[in-house]
Amino acid sequence: MTRQQDKLKVGISCGDLNGIGHEVIIKTFLDQRVVEMCTPVLYSSIKISRETRRILEIKDFSFNEVRSAEEANPKRANIINVWQEDVALTLGTPTKESGAYALRSLKAATADLKAGKVDLLITAPIDKKNIQSDEFNFPGHTEYLAKEFGVEEYAMLMVSDHLKVAFMTGHLPLSQVGKALSFESIIKKIRFLNRELTKDFGIRKPRIAVLGLNPHNGDGGVIGSEEKEFISPAIKKAKEDGILVFGPFAADGFFGSGAFKQFDVVLAMYHDQGLIPFKTMNFDQGVNFTMGLPVVRVSPDHGTGYDIAGKGVASEQSFRDALFLGLDIVRERRLYAELTSDPLQPQEEKRGGRRDDDRRDRRKGGFENRRQAVEEDEEN
Repeated sequence: MTRQQDKLKVGISCGDLNGIGHEVIIKTFLDQRVVEMCTPVLYSSIKISRETRRILEIKDFSFNEVRSAEEANPKRANIINVWQEDVALTLGTPTKESGAYALRSLKAATADLKAGKVDLLITAPIDKKNIQSDEFNFPGHTEYLAKEFGVEEYAMLMVSDHLKVAFMTGHLPLSQVGKALSFESIIKKIRFLNRELTKDFGIRKPRIAVLGLNPHNGDGGVIGSEEKEFISPAIKKAKEDGILVFGPFAADGFFGSGAFKQFDVVLAMYHDQGLIPFKTMNFDQGVNFTMGLPVVRVSPDHGTGYDIAGKGVASEQSFRDALFLGLDIVRERRLYAELTSDPLQPQEEKRGGRRDDDRRDRRKGGFENRRQAVEEDEEN
């Protein structure tokens, strides 16, 4: 049996040891039906997983210890011991040690991802402060993985059933956002989204909405001129290139009216402009996907959850959705590679005549269909 026919192997970094990472991972794979969809491989420590289960009083679950991803049991959730020494858990309290071991997990999982030993990576949340070291001097996972895989053009994409949001700027102080924007950077990002959405989500002609920077799109220049100077010109140029891009839209009315539902992706100018509406609508169900990498990396859209760590109340929904999305994107990329291998054959014919709307509908229902599959017993 070839790898493409086999179940996908999912590498998982454990995140900060004193956060909710191990809890949401264990809760996800408590349901055997989820394990049937893939072969999970957690990079952590069996001692840490046992202590976490003891604290949370989870008795009907255990990881299968393996020495390498190649040895993973396809019928079990597996764990590789990245370290053997005892590490004290202080759930809810960040420590330098918990950050250091989060990095060890991430490095091991990334190495196996590079080597092709796992098919995708799910990263549990890290503490961006206590993980900092000589080996990790990045704002977060996204920048670290971009460096590891030698990628210069990449983007954080937040994904839910009904909304995708990308960003012109990421973890950047608000005072610097305007200076970081230009005609060239915006049109480059639009072209990037147009290309990557086709490869990762199977949307042949994505509909892209671009938000303005200033309140009311600057009111004709009265409260800001960036829209007139370079945002609108970049949109116009992208349209001339054949891209289905629209805007700029004033963010408040765009989200408040539900206009976002008409588009495949929304391009926000800065972090909070896109993440506040996204998390308001999808706090426990959103997924963070790193576009542009040669590999698939996804993550839940929440943080370490120190305030609830060890209390047994953390929701695994976002982590589980990240798993589902990651599996979908790996398969979508393989299909895309197959379809584009013969440039002489029309794309529509190779896709079996599927229309973009059909694929959008199938994608939007993906999370919900899987949730129903793993939760149907709760109603019985």
